[in-house]
Formats: sequence, structure tokens, C-alpha cells
Amino acid sequence: MAIQLPRLLPLLLFLPFFHLAARRNTASTSPSRQRGAPPGLHPVVLLPDTTCSQLEARLTDAYVPPSPQCAVHRKDDDGQWFRLWKNTTELDNPAVAPCVADQLRLVFDHVSGDYRNVPGVETRVLQFGSTRGFLADEPANRQRLRALVEHASRMNGDKPVVLVSHSEGGYFALEFLNRSPLPWRRRHIKHFVMASTGAGGFVRFMEVVASCVSDVSPLARVRRSVPSKFTPLPSPKVFDRDTLLVVTRDKNYSAHDMPAFLTAAGLPTFEVTLYETRELPMAMNFRAPVVPTTCINGLGVPTAEKLVYWDGNFGEAPEIVYGDGDGLVNSASILALDTVIGDDPMQEYYKSIKIAGVYHADIISDGVALERLISEILQENFVQDSKKVDRRVAQL
Repeated sequence: MAIQLPRLLPLLLFLPFFHLAARRNTASTSPSRQRGAPPGLHPVVLLPDTTCSQLEARLTDAYVPPSPQCAVHRKDDDGQWFRLWKNTTELDNPAVAPCVADQLRLVFDHVSGDYRNVPGVETRVLQFGSTRGFLADEPANRQRLRALVEHASRMNGDKPVVLVSHSEGGYFALEFLNRSPLPWRRRHIKHFVMASTGAGGFVRFMEVVASCVSDVSPLARVRRSVPSKFTPLPSPKVFDRDTLLVVTRDKNYSAHDMPAFLTAAGLPTFEVTLYETRELPMAMNFRAPVVPTTCINGLGVPTAEKLVYWDGNFGEAPEIVYGDGDGLVNSASILALDTVIGDDPMQEYYKSIKIAGVYHADIISDGVALERLISEILQENFVQDSKKVDRRVAQL
């Protein structure tokens, strides 16, 4: 199954998370039980992929519109909050999409060394961490996520939570867990269920990065501006030097040549440096979370494993050589989870479920795959004689 690039870009913009509380048990007289869940149920905190977020914005006098048309577009708002993302109606309107993109993009502050909103654009989220906020969460923040996990546990009889992620949410979940003290993890996390995430990114994202440099569309302009644009790039931790991912007449690129590829694709020097100093160390630090972990992925779907830009023009669509994976994440990245997480001596419980023929996004929508995912969320016992036993491909 080929993935259309316009479908891929909006999947990679923002990362939300929210909390599903178990049903209240009001019959108990104990204070903790009054706020707790029925026996056997635990609160669930979800870190979905990137299409679930929703931002509101308002413009201050400091905002300088990029065109007279954009100045007219919000002139009657008078400092009121308005829907910024996800606003499909305006993003699909050629007349106003450039205005939305300008307000949605981020800028890199070279003085502070960090990203921020465009001057004069203020953003906010609604109902953070609630099920009502499924479409109303902001890019994830570790402190807020930790507070959410603790709150979910506290409001459910101090039970540890089940942390569930999908796709790019898995990268953040692992980073969050590994930056949290081990005693905190063991106290607050019952089970980590990671769906549709590999240990080393995926090849197709190299096309996304390359095309964004020359793509003048509003959405591509936003994608170029966000710091997470490097997160899904193939990692040297998984893809070795002999595995060529991009081929041209004059030069080939492996995951170990990523800085050279980014430079050849036209990224400015400071962004290549950001990749080398920020994203690459995080990718190389992908490791076991040391809490009970189940990884669920599709396999057996044609997946881009090599991009051929024979003339070296990264602004054009490449010829794609397909291999195995979930249609987005390569099998090498998926199978590496068994080594990176499963073989870690500190990782006491690890299960890998690989479902044949299920596409990346369908892990959370296909009936059979979703049923399996839910059964793992509800799992109670984590006794494992051998992690090897559970490394199977489920032919569903």
C-alpha cells in the first residue's frame, strides 16, 4: 500500500495526550474507594498520534501579517480566541491557508536556542487531559503529563495507570518514562502499551523532510518549522551503514549519513546542527522503559525501504523500493524493539504482538487489531517465564 505524501504530512504536526478515567464506584465508603475504579480496572492515559490535537489562538498588536489579505482575514476578531488547529476548512481554502500557516508555524530563537510562536500569536488548549479534550490537547509536555498520570492514579484509588501510545506518541512516551525516576515509574505505571512505533524511525520520512524544503504549500511550511520534524527519521541505532536508504547517481545515504542528506536536501546549517545535537542523541538513547511493556505493530504491508533520487533532485518525487513493514514503519524498526527493549536485562516483562496485513493507522481502527489492543490494555497479570515466547506474528 503506497502512502500519499499529502496524507502523511498532517499526521506529523502535533502530539496530544489525555486521560480516560475508569467509572466511579460511589458505593464504597472509603475515601480512596469513593474516588476509585471498580476492582480490576485501572485509569488509562493515552498519547495518540498527531492528528488529535486542537489549538486556539488569538492575535495581539505585535503580530505582523505576511500579506494585506491576511491582515483582513482576522481584523474583526479583536483579540478573541479562534480555532487555529485543526481547522480543515481554512487550510483547504487557498485564499486563507497561507494566513493560517503563518500563525501556526514556529520560529527558532537563536538567542534562547529554542522554538516559540510567531511574535504576536498566543495559543492555548482546552480541557487538557480530559476525554472531552480528545481533540483539544497541545504538544506534549513532560511536567503536565506527569501531573496527569499522578492525578489519574490519585482519583482512582491510587491505582497505577495504563499508558497507551500510538505512532509518534510512542517516542514521547518512552522519553517521558526514561526521564522519570525508576521508583516513580514503578509506582505510577502499571503497563505501557505502545502501538505502531518502531525503535528507529522509518525511511519514508526522509522524503517528507526533503520535500518540505521545496514544497511551498502552507502545510509544508508549518511542518518545516516544528522541532519534531526530525523525530521519525531513520536512526543509526537500527539501520546500519551498509543499508542504503537514499540513492542518487553521485552519492548514496544511510542512516549514518543523515547530516549529509539533510544538507543535500537544502536544510540550513543550524537545522542540521539541531538534528545532530538534539534529535540524534535522543534517537540513539531509545531504550527499555523498565515497566511492563507490550508493543503492537502491523507487518506484511508494502513499506518504503529505499528512495531513489537518481538525478539528485530532492524536490521531485522519488522512485520507491518497497520492503516489509506496516506501510509506514519499516520491519527493521519494528523488529528492533525485540532487541532494544526485549533484551534489556532490566526489562522484566515484554511482549511483542505483530499482526499480519494491518496498516500503521489501522492498529487503532481495524476491528480485530483494536480488539487485541484493548485486551492488552485490560491485561492484569505480567508473569513471564521467557520473553522469547511472546515474540510472535499473530496471523489475524
